Amino acid sequence: MTSVAEIDFGKTAVDYGRYRLGFPDRLYERLAAYDLGRSGQRLLDVGTGTGVFGRGFALRGCAVTGLDPSSALIDEARRLDRDAGLSTRYVIGTAEETTLADASFDVVTAGQCWHWFRRATAAAELRRVLLPGGALVIAHYDWLPLPGSAVALTEQLILQHNPHWRGAGGRGIYPDWPLDLTIAGFQDLETFTFDQPAIYSHDAWRGRVRASAGIAASLTPAQVAAFDAELRTLLAERFARDPIATPHRVFALVARAPK
Repeated sequence: MTSVAEIDFGKTAVDYGRYRLGFPDRLYERLAAYDLGRSGQRLLDVGTGTGVFGRGFALRGCAVTGLDPSSALIDEARRLDRDAGLSTRYVIGTAEETTLADASFDVVTAGQCWHWFRRATAAAELRRVLLPGGALVIAHYDWLPLPGSAVALTEQLILQHNPHWRGAGGRGIYPDWPLDLTIAGFQDLETFTFDQPAIYSHDAWRGRVRASAGIAASLTPAQVAAFDAELRTLLAERFARDPIATPHRVFALVARAPK
């Protein structure tokens, strides 16, 4: 059985950086209403991966530090930053033990990663590194397996190739996560969601799926190749249009450290 310990996104760092779309601009606009993403804010992006979420804030003028346990993903993040004309500080570490100083950030973000953490420990640690009144933002941009969609077809195929994958059937809403933050002492919690399709060419969708926990992060190269070949055939047979609109949902949770 594939376990969390066996999942290594470093094995798919190139596809991860190339094909995983960033969060839509609409999310950053919504967060701006909370005074988040303002130029000059010191922001820590935990579980940064290839820097997707943090890069969006850096482009808006934030002083971003990205933190991740994978050196391969951070190497890819640095390459993407160079292409974008950015210079972001990166640190090897985990959300549960950042090794960073107390009260050193205005904002902490966790994009597409909260489910990988020991959540109670991470919440306490991130409160520690936030300034009083600082904000923690947890956000996801998840595909939705709506009936008849390319996402639904893809999830069925993933399960055929990796029956132990646990990511199928997601709804893009996380009702348990506010409790994590309340227990850790955060205040003024708010959540919001909105749906926004993500547009992928057939090739880009295949790359996006390869860069997922159920495929290249956990299967062997031969298994990945077999999956990818079958997905290419199915997309050509079932979805004549290229590119395709894949249903996605944004979920965001904003909380404040006590003053």
